[in-house]
Amino acid sequence: MNLELPIAVLMGGPGSERQVSIASGNAVVKALRDKGCIVEPVDVSGPDFTLPAGTALCFNVIHGTFGEDGTLQKILEAQGMPYTGAGVESSRVAFDKNLAKEKFIAAGVPTPLAEIVDVSEGLCLPEMPVPFVVKPPREGSSVGVHIVLRLEDAMAAMEDAARYGNDILVEQYIAGKELTVGVLDGEALPIVHIAPRSGFYDMSNKYPWMNGGDGSDYYCPADLDEETTRAVQEAAVAAHKALGVEVYSRVDILLDADNRPFVLEANTIPGMTETSLLPKAAAAKGIPFGDLCLRIADISVKLRS
Repeated sequence: MNLELPIAVLMGGPGSERQVSIASGNAVVKALRDKGCIVEPVDVSGPDFTLPAGTALCFNVIHGTFGEDGTLQKILEAQGMPYTGAGVESSRVAFDKNLAKEKFIAAGVPTPLAEIVDVSEGLCLPEMPVPFVVKPPREGSSVGVHIVLRLEDAMAAMEDAARYGNDILVEQYIAGKELTVGVLDGEALPIVHIAPRSGFYDMSNKYPWMNGGDGSDYYCPADLDEETTRAVQEAAVAAHKALGVEVYSRVDILLDADNRPFVLEANTIPGMTETSLLPKAAAAKGIPFGDLCLRIADISVKLRS
């Protein structure tokens, strides 16, 4: 990476993950500046944003809507502006859990059984028996996600998920360890085991500093045997490739009681503070946070130059 090329770090966005994105953006700005780069932070609230003069690369850390769904990528490509991470189509597909599920199934990636429930003409329950998981297909950070263990709780979960769209994803509930695997330039990083202190890995346990949740404990590398480690990492890379994701991603996986991995989703703009999960995994492989940011920038520049 040419350290003399000005980099604009795009953060914020109009979606529900705005504050998390700003935390990621500020961390990336500091890390790149510490490495000697010329960096300008850009707070983006929608399509009408202005890049600093001379910008040679946009480092995108806008999580969720607009930044992670292909919209921002399309705007930057129309300007001929190189950017980090996944492209227009892979971003769009990875961000839509329904489309991603189709790709996983077609590629033979292990993933929970699923059903898409259309509630455009009124709320209804899935055919899948409980327990199951209800998910809005185009939200990040577990927004609107509900684990339904009892049938009497199902309608309230469907009603909440319907606030985000009419095509609700309902997945088979897999009890087990919550894992996540960073994939950088096609290679799996060490596995992170996520242990929520209560409930599951939802917004409150991901970002307790935002909402007073109990938080989570993280173990990296995860305490898994060699065979299981290999199976989990192979599933993560297979998911990354099935979606056609460029540069990097972070793949969320559940490991059941029989040590079988089930891919849930791939995040194309994962958290990028020094304590976020992708940087934690990179550090376990001997890649400090600043070097990780530089590597993402370098791979992206080569891809799009």
